Amino acid sequence: MLDAGLKAQLTTYLQNLRQPITLVASLDDSKGSVDMRALLDDVASTSDKVSVRFDGDDARKPSFAIERAANDAEVRFAGLPLGHEFTSLVLALLHVGGHPPRIDAEVIERIKALDGDYQFETYFSQSCQNCPDVVQALNTMSALNPRIRHVAIDGALFKAEVEARQVMAVPTILLNGQAFGQGRMEIEQILAKLDTGAADRMAEKIRAKDAFEVLVVGGGPAGAAAAIYAARKGIRTGVAAERFGGQVLDTMDIENFISVPHTEGPKLASALEQHVKDYEVDVMNLQKAVGLVPAKTPGGLHEIKLENGANLKARTLILSTGARWRNVNVPGEAEYKNKGVAYCPHCDGPLFKGKRVAVIGGGNSGVEAAIDLAGIVAHVTLIEFDSQLRADAVLQRKLASLPNVTIIKSAMTTEIHGDGSKVNGLTYKDRTSDTAHRVDLEGVFVQIGLVPNTEWLKDSGVALSPRGEIEVDYRGETSIPGVFAAGDATVTPYKQIIIAMGEGAKASLSAFDYLIRLPASEAAEAA
Repeated sequence: MLDAGLKAQLTTYLQNLRQPITLVASLDDSKGSVDMRALLDDVASTSDKVSVRFDGDDARKPSFAIERAANDAEVRFAGLPLGHEFTSLVLALLHVGGHPPRIDAEVIERIKALDGDYQFETYFSQSCQNCPDVVQALNTMSALNPRIRHVAIDGALFKAEVEARQVMAVPTILLNGQAFGQGRMEIEQILAKLDTGAADRMAEKIRAKDAFEVLVVGGGPAGAAAAIYAARKGIRTGVAAERFGGQVLDTMDIENFISVPHTEGPKLASALEQHVKDYEVDVMNLQKAVGLVPAKTPGGLHEIKLENGANLKARTLILSTGARWRNVNVPGEAEYKNKGVAYCPHCDGPLFKGKRVAVIGGGNSGVEAAIDLAGIVAHVTLIEFDSQLRADAVLQRKLASLPNVTIIKSAMTTEIHGDGSKVNGLTYKDRTSDTAHRVDLEGVFVQIGLVPNTEWLKDSGVALSPRGEIEVDYRGETSIPGVFAAGDATVTPYKQIIIAMGEGAKASLSAFDYLIRLPASEAAEAA
């Protein structure tokens, strides 16, 4: 099951085990069980602290538990933790085996202090880049607190269960049998939902912070670059981010980041966060900005209002809040989100295996999604508003070669239909004949571009374009002195990771230049 290279790496990792662990498998006669037996035998062969048994009686087969001898920790996988989830397996082995997780000591103590019995279930797919964060977070919590249990379930393998529970997006998280969350969640987010006083405590800590010289709002590539460049100047730098990594976290393959032939969004986001933390930057994650109050005088303090009621002050700001997937905004979209309406073909595509789906959008993202889905689903209908596709020619040729794809151009989606619990169709209007047509299907993937995250700035005095993008000059400065902006939230064309990083660095250098040119009296007053 594991090649020689992976086994060698695993042998090295498992030298960090501090306590013996046992893998207890529940198997049947399926091919999945045969593969699981081979996987677990390979894992056990890499460390004398790992043993394996095949006498488990769990109802889900194939599945296996990772147990500690003291019986005070258990993590379970229903299905093979391969693909993106192989790292989750390695970390689960280490953490159940006593190797400390790489999270803040304060977070560890909060997890251990949780009072209650929590049985988590997470549905994942091996191709989902968002799922590992959730699986790893809950596995870590299970290893730290004996009253927390977690099972990660491969939705593609347990299709009957997925259908019965109407799971149509991954990751989907259940707590004690009830819906808990969907989509990417970090360990702090999960903990905040369980520890209801956490938000108030965090708000109190933020209120007590001194003013920053540079405050970056947003933690994507632009924000990370801005923070690093500011910190390297030796000035007091903070980052307030709704989720560190931003839109990059939802990107599967990155092949145009110069000098790096291939990487994946979550890996790049993790590297960005680690690079920022190598400097003296105060990173405040999971903090959503809801308002900006500009300084009354040049060199004064700008104020950022946060959703939790706290506020942050800084002499200069760098706004890098990025963008999010654009909604098609038709009846049925909101009602059936995660019930057949999806935005990530890599994550949710395996749940539609053998079914009919539509992709709305004929740009690169839409055509790439249709190509990927065509290898999984029964049929793909691609719907494009324009009279021609806008994707690169090479992608269009690939799409046209696929036998299970229908391309409909000059079509305006008007409604997404469902039976009350899941999607069952879509209606579009032919823009040339003005006639309506219905397509029967089980899933709709929306891929029509991005919208800037700037609604919170509309009453701030920061000038926005008609599309809601922040207007900046060649230095990255906005209409307000001392407030700069960078990345996908701005009017800068070509929304690319490498461009966002460059713009973030430029905005940071401009902010530093602004600070050092302030008259001494204004700088002293601002401080």
